[in-house]
Amino acid sequence: MRKGNKKYKLRTKLTMSYLLIGLLCIIAITLVSNSFLERSFIRYVVRNQEIKNLGLVEQIVNHVDQNERWNTDWIASIGISALEQGMLLRVEKSSGEVVWDAYTHNSGMCEEMISHMALQMVDKVPSWEGEFTNTAYSLEREGRVFGKAVIGYYGPYYYSDTDAAFLDTLNHLLMIISLMTVCLALIVGAFMAKKISWPLSRVTEIADEISKGNYEARVEIRSNTAEIDTLISAVDDLAQTLEKQEQMRQKLTTDVAHELRTPLATLQSHMEAMIDGIWKPDVDRLMSCHDEIVRLSGLVGDLEKLAQYESEAANGVYEPFELSQCIEAQIKHFENAYHKKNMQISFEKGEDMLVNGNKNQISQVVINLLSNALKYSHEGDTVIVRTFVKQNRACFSVEDFGEGISEAHLPHIFERFYRADPSRSRITGGAGIGLAITKAIVTSHHGKIEAACIREKGTTFTVELPIYKGRG
Repeated sequence: MRKGNKKYKLRTKLTMSYLLIGLLCIIAITLVSNSFLERSFIRYVVRNQEIKNLGLVEQIVNHVDQNERWNTDWIASIGISALEQGMLLRVEKSSGEVVWDAYTHNSGMCEEMISHMALQMVDKVPSWEGEFTNTAYSLEREGRVFGKAVIGYYGPYYYSDTDAAFLDTLNHLLMIISLMTVCLALIVGAFMAKKISWPLSRVTEIADEISKGNYEARVEIRSNTAEIDTLISAVDDLAQTLEKQEQMRQKLTTDVAHELRTPLATLQSHMEAMIDGIWKPDVDRLMSCHDEIVRLSGLVGDLEKLAQYESEAANGVYEPFELSQCIEAQIKHFENAYHKKNMQISFEKGEDMLVNGNKNQISQVVINLLSNALKYSHEGDTVIVRTFVKQNRACFSVEDFGEGISEAHLPHIFERFYRADPSRSRITGGAGIGLAITKAIVTSHHGKIEAACIREKGTTFTVELPIYKGRG
């Protein structure tokens, strides 16, 4: 393990990722909203200031009659009202005579107000650059100018106390929403992290159990996340496969020990009897030992073949060949053995069928099935071999009329060392590996083999192989 490489739990990482996403969203939304709101609010303030200015001008015009008589009292009230709103008004006649001036009215209040406005803007907007601005508006009626109004205000924009209170409220609201979003991100993140990490933690526990040899362990949970559910299924399948392999290994060890025990015990007893002088090492005794050695050699050879055929790397060279010709050649080799037992082989040849595979291995399948039929058939019986096409697959069957196999034994006849009739094993000389080898070969050729029988009426083995369709 690398030093300094700190490990974090998936649950922690997921929770932190949700929190980070929430924070990034908050920052992005805050920046975008502040920028957008600030620009929009500035446009609103500037537009609102212009509306106020035009409103003041309209009020002044309305208080000057057709003969240009000025209602100074009303104009003074308009100026005072404007002063309270942060605007300094000065009204002049066209002759230059001042009708009303906010500075003349209350210069101290004007200075205090300007100072307050400057401090408030610097406090709210530190980067703000503004100054006191005077804007002149003509006072006219029907195209005739009779004076002007000069309105002083802080520009280019200014936040009043009401505006400042609104911005503070908005910022507080954004802060509350941000805090709520962080809390929600933590809650949802923790929930989702637990939902995702819990099945993964369970998978890790089961994988650890499997690594310790507990192949019966299963995750036994499901997730609505496709990838996690696939992982759970894969781990369960792995455990099941390893459990089966372990059972097969134990069974194979037991079966091999059982098969070797009898010939070895026989050899040991014979050798001890000859060593102790109880038996003379004559030809008959030595032949008996030789037979047991041959049995042992045959068993070892069968095991080697089974391992070879079950190995994916030992499938041999595949090439197209005619199935019926391969079967017919093996039938000819068995004719003498069948004749000695007063039996016959009937070959019902169907249409020609090309298969792609290892011809020697398929020949071994035919040999094993014909040998089985010879062993378990009675004198005078006929074994029928057929070739045919079934669902676009090349098939052949070997049918005998021997004792048959019971339904209880039928599902197990392709297992190693399995004998449907253990009492006949010594008579027939079989070790129970032939059909296991047969199935291994057929499976390696992407085919399948099935057995069907009726007790006391014989057995039919059917092999299906893919038809060779050429490289095109």
